[in-house]
Amino acid sequence: MSKKPNEAKLMIAASEHDADMFYATRFFVPDPFIYIEAAGKSYAIMSDLEIDRARKEACVSQTLSFSALAQEAASGRLKRPGMIDVISHFLHKKKIRKLSVPHHFPVGYADALRQKGFRLSPGERPFFGARLIKSRDEIAAIEETQRSTETAVHAAIDIISKARIKLGFLYHHNELLTSERIRQVIHQYLLARNCIGQHTIVASGAQACDPHQIGTGPLKANVPIILDVFPKSSRTNYYADMTRTVLRGKASPELKKLYRAVREGQDLGMSMVKAGVNGRIVHEAILRLFERQGYKTGLIKGCMQGFFHGTGHGLGLEVHEPPRIGHIDAILEPNMVVTVEPGLYYPGLGGVRLENMVLVQKNACRNLTRFPRVFEL
Repeated sequence: MSKKPNEAKLMIAASEHDADMFYATRFFVPDPFIYIEAAGKSYAIMSDLEIDRARKEACVSQTLSFSALAQEAASGRLKRPGMIDVISHFLHKKKIRKLSVPHHFPVGYADALRQKGFRLSPGERPFFGARLIKSRDEIAAIEETQRSTETAVHAAIDIISKARIKLGFLYHHNELLTSERIRQVIHQYLLARNCIGQHTIVASGAQACDPHQIGTGPLKANVPIILDVFPKSSRTNYYADMTRTVLRGKASPELKKLYRAVREGQDLGMSMVKAGVNGRIVHEAILRLFERQGYKTGLIKGCMQGFFHGTGHGLGLEVHEPPRIGHIDAILEPNMVVTVEPGLYYPGLGGVRLENMVLVQKNACRNLTRFPRVFEL
């Protein structure tokens, strides 16, 4: 917390959508409210609609009434104080003139506060750096979401494994099996376990060579199908993230080799992740492994091919958090949760990606993912 007497942290956001606000208050609210940290204390300024619930649930030093502060701030000149007026009134009472705000703080609010004489500066990203080091409860929440993810992916792969092959496509109960149908199955299983899946990737064939292509249309036999599932728990707000690549039918020798290379790359990455290691070194080691096996990365015929994304990323209240395991320096610290997800993508051959979540520890990492890696079904 901010302990400098004339400085404060300020957020105006809805905690249901803003990870930093939820982290600070542990309180779900769908509409923006005011959060202030000053002199070692935290304050939530709430509307009449939310104040009673906030007093019971919000993890702050004091919950204050917006309408009561607005009455205090009212004057002959200002009969209907707005949000900025209420903030200004509160901060003046605390003799605070300097504010640290998130990088994404709305420019309209920032300009209005500066006009009232406050000095604003952007805080670190995330706004609360402690978010990157997970507590025991946070690790348990991530693992709980991961177990739900694994249940959903198991259901999806079970359908794919039992699909009938006809004229190069997959059929389930005499209906063409599509990316949309498998995505629906995954989301239904997640929803039954209080998790929300969005933009889940179910991509086969050429679509699997674009890492963020969610996939559409019929699923093909004898080609890789990438399943990338990254839901959020509606109960805890913590994410999980897992990718598996499967193939219904018979894989060619080239595809088997491709899958084996990605699996070896993931094993190498997981063997290197531990406290004090630079994520860039992990990423570069996997790139060198792929290159030794003949898998080059770069622009080929106008299309990026090979291993052209990062090896991993942090995860928690957001699906993508620092640190990034890629081309930039990032020193891993104990109790960070990161993904290890190398991939190789070659149009005309196929795309393969495998992703596990791991907990960074002193001398190694602990794999939080229990789901097996199986290619041919």
